[in-house]
Amino acid sequence: MSTQLQINGRRVRVDSVAETPLLWVLRDELGMTGTKYGCGVGLCGACTVHVGNDPARACITPVGALARQQVRTIEGLGQDRIGRALQAAWIANDVPQCGYCQCGQLMSAAVLLRTTPMPSDKDITETMAGNICRCGTYDRIRAAIHEAARALSV
Repeated sequence: MSTQLQINGRRVRVDSVAETPLLWVLRDELGMTGTKYGCGVGLCGACTVHVGNDPARACITPVGALARQQVRTIEGLGQDRIGRALQAAWIANDVPQCGYCQCGQLMSAAVLLRTTPMPSDKDITETMAGNICRCGTYDRIRAAIHEAARALSV
């Protein structure tokens, strides 16, 4: 089956069955390896992408459900002001340790800043709760989100 998708502002055609998880289409068919496989059941957040303006777990999102939807992956995060601010703050705060979860962390943080420009610690904790970091960089993630929010407010 052939499906046309909008990924990071580009139209792409994929030849996967409708039930194939977006994660495998991104990684195996399109060679976009930034989106990571973590748990495979949508609980860890490593595979977070944006579908429209919402976060979605690519490991459980069937590609057939994405026709006419805008999909943004970590490879496209820097296409807007929020993504660039987050990337800069992540670097400035030396957030990644092993780095495996960071793509999903950044994607969730971008949705947070899009909906809540000056988030409180509680906002950050609630939004980021679905993203697990086995290295425990939560304090640096929080600091980076606050820094990006400040940078975006000027």
